Amino acid sequence: MRMDHVSYASESDGLAATTERISSALGVKAVKGGIHPRFGTRNMIIPLTHHHYVEIVECLDHPASDKAPFGQAVRARSSAGGGWMGWCVAVDDLAPFESRLGRSAVPGNRKFPDGQELVWQQIGIKGLIADPQVPYMLKWDGNPALHPSQARPSTVRLASLTIAGSAERVTQWLGEPVEAPLEDVAVEWIAPRGTPGIMSVTFETGNGTVTI
Repeated sequence: MRMDHVSYASESDGLAATTERISSALGVKAVKGGIHPRFGTRNMIIPLTHHHYVEIVECLDHPASDKAPFGQAVRARSSAGGGWMGWCVAVDDLAPFESRLGRSAVPGNRKFPDGQELVWQQIGIKGLIADPQVPYMLKWDGNPALHPSQARPSTVRLASLTIAGSAERVTQWLGEPVEAPLEDVAVEWIAPRGTPGIMSVTFETGNGTVTI
């Protein structure tokens, strides 16, 4: 189990403008992601060191975005003004989470222009919708070289998260200490004053420390 990525829902001016603000703040160029046909969403990627990345995502005008929990989560966060939507943990086996949550993981995919396909399975989006401090979980399938963190060499490091919530709650959700997937990312837990979830993310960049 390891920290995989953080997701940022597009603000009111859309995916391109939101991505430009974030990539400019970090001093890096974003990489075009693609369409998630099962979820009715599309994304842009900012690769980071340590096999991490930032996903900036928006809903498409497509029925899947109303039916799929991931599309629902993106739409709800964007409708509220956009911002950090959640964080994701990569695991080797989703079976324990399927057993605990009482439902099956769902497949995800997006295709590259050269015909290669990024494929994965994920679970936990409904939990994130109900309690945005908890991560969702995924298992990457296929070619490891297609992992979004490998899209472009990067020197930007995800240094820390500030999460409104509690380590105890997330530990309960994961079934093991939350420190396990966050061993190389510092976390400041603060008491929620409203909806729990990611309040900010801090990066170490070539221009110094940047908090978004």
